[in-house]
Amino acid sequence: MRKTLNTLFEAITKSPQLKMGFIFLAFLLLVAIFTPLIGGTNPKFIFPDVATAPGVNNHVLGTDGLGRDLFNLIVHGTGTSLKIGFVSATISAVIGVVVGGTAGYFGGKLDRIVTEIINVFLMTPTFFLILIIVALFGSSIMNVMIVIGITGWTGNARLMRAQAISIKQRTYVQSAKAIGEKDITILWKHVIPNSIFPIIANTTMHISSSILTEAGLSFLGLGDPNVVSWGQIIYSGKDYLPKGWWISTFSGIAIVFTVYTFFLIGDGLNRVLSPKLKSLGN
Repeated sequence: MRKTLNTLFEAITKSPQLKMGFIFLAFLLLVAIFTPLIGGTNPKFIFPDVATAPGVNNHVLGTDGLGRDLFNLIVHGTGTSLKIGFVSATISAVIGVVVGGTAGYFGGKLDRIVTEIINVFLMTPTFFLILIIVALFGSSIMNVMIVIGITGWTGNARLMRAQAISIKQRTYVQSAKAIGEKDITILWKHVIPNSIFPIIANTTMHISSSILTEAGLSFLGLGDPNVVSWGQIIYSGKDYLPKGWWISTFSGIAIVFTVYTFFLIGDGLNRVLSPKLKSLGN
């Protein structure tokens, strides 16, 4: 396992795409960690300047329709978006790994049932399902993260299932069975650890889709009103577009930048981990 990690690290250092993605991610994490120093402690403080243009009265990015400093709001929204992305993607990864790995390794009737469940989720319009659940159970930030996580596990489950079906035929797995190791031990000790890298790449891509989903919910007025998010900033600025274009524009740029960051990392990991994509990239 250690040798595999070292090989992966060497491949990452040789990929300009991954380097750029991790540099952007480090920047976002620094902004999220040092938010109080960069954007102040109260992003909802109301200034007398309403819908002020960027650069006027010391407001770098201007103010919104309520007089709140847009720079402070966007800085505080960084932590919200990253938390939603990471937590939602982690939930989907855990569910996908457990369900897909179990179905792929044990096969038979269990595999057929899981496959049908995955097909049902794939046929269901996920965003509308999220809308219904949020409308029923509330739009708190925790509910939003959980809902996005439990509706996005199918991709990881399909990947893990395919990996488990392949790996359970390997010699070392058959040897473990021969010496009497239990199936559940083999699954967690051999199958899942050796199948995890494609899941990591896919989960990284899922972080960006989770951030976009939360922004969409907030734009529709279904986000958590108690937290600052980029989607809510866009939602509050849509009525000011003719004379206050900067309100929605800068928060939209922040979303695009963050999604692009995780796309670089996810796509870069895919190319590093997949020999076919790696050869195409060369």
